Amino acid sequence: ILIIFVLNYSQNSLCENAKEFLKFTSEKSEWKMYTTKIKVYFYDADPAGIIFYANIFRFAHVAFEDFIRSQITHRDYFFDREYSLPVIHTEADYTRPIKVGDELHGEVFISQLRNSSFEVYCRFYQDNMFAASTKTVHVCVSKESFEKIALPEELSRMLNANLIL
Repeated sequence: ILIIFVLNYSQNSLCENAKEFLKFTSEKSEWKMYTTKIKVYFYDADPAGIIFYANIFRFAHVAFEDFIRSQITHRDYFFDREYSLPVIHTEADYTRPIKVGDELHGEVFISQLRNSSFEVYCRFYQDNMFAASTKTVHVCVSKESFEKIALPEELSRMLNANLIL
């Protein structure tokens, strides 16, 4: 389980514990992560020219979809007829303003895996500086009954292979 630290945004710097955490996680070379780049467009921004706060979740979901498709190419888990993977919990933290025209470097981790759910943690960097993070929890449900069911074996194996410890 990853711990998300409270960040000191008013001074535009990370608190000491968060700096140590980010240093620790960046040194964990055995961790498997998916990386991607995301361009921030005008429609992502609010009138102040920074991203509308909820759009970080769109960036995280795009990164997550790309991650899944990079791991399993023969099946589309987002359009499966038997089950769905809805998000049941979200969190986001910002440490820097993300502006129109920025190119973000995103990292995707599987931070928790259970029988019928999993947690995705994303970190976003702007000019090599930590800018934001998200956590989303997904649950596997039957499309017919919308009841919770076990993750498909292939998906569970892939998530487990990419689980950080």
